[in-house]
Amino acid sequence: MKPISNNDIKRLKSLQNKKFRDELGLFAVEGEKMVEEAVRSPFHVEAIYRRDEIGEDAMKRISSLATPSPVLAVVRKPDDIYVDGQGGIPGLLSGKGLYLGLDTIRDPGNLGTILRIADWFGIDAVFAAPDTVDVFNPKTVQATMGAIFRVRMHYVDLPALSRHILSSGGKVYGTFLDGRNFWEADLEPGNACESMIVIGNESEGISRDMAELVSDRLFIPPYPAGEPGSESLNAAVATAVTVAEFRRRLG
Repeated sequence: MKPISNNDIKRLKSLQNKKFRDELGLFAVEGEKMVEEAVRSPFHVEAIYRRDEIGEDAMKRISSLATPSPVLAVVRKPDDIYVDGQGGIPGLLSGKGLYLGLDTIRDPGNLGTILRIADWFGIDAVFAAPDTVDVFNPKTVQATMGAIFRVRMHYVDLPALSRHILSSGGKVYGTFLDGRNFWEADLEPGNACESMIVIGNESEGISRDMAELVSDRLFIPPYPAGEPGSESLNAAVATAVTVAEFRRRLG
């Protein structure tokens, strides 16, 4: 059996905390499929720990899961995940394409599911406000089901990014209760210009600063219209509904 030191265990457990993920520039991935995804991706895998090699007790100590998986990998975070200031924004866009803007998504599961949706529908990139939950949170990583290794994501100044898109002739979409009926609205799916769909915070929705930059306000109507029901859709569910319709408009 391959020995693992107490210092190694302490270091691996620390990756469950954002402070230490940031300090070390590393995050953990658990599960055979997820580790395989990491190995096949452009991400740099620093180390792989297998239960059969280090023992069940050690794996329990380093795992963040209630039922530890057979394998855990330590992966280095990409250098370009955080974009400081406005200077790097033009290089994130290509003149066209469909993007997501996450306005302070707080729930790790929601963020992971949104990345999975972005992967399924071929979103060109996901941009998140700096106070959005950490994408390398263990719960987020697990919820992506491997999409974290395929979807381009950056933490950016979201209002500055929106202003750049608008100044370039692009569109910034958002959903509001006073918006235009989603199914009847004209939508630009990103084949002629840059289009970004803003997804608001789970409890507060789209912030005031971002709301002022939304060029097209949309409303996803309930069915039957006017009938009392749920107050709103879950952020990830709203993302799936919205992105699916944008992609359908491509024909």
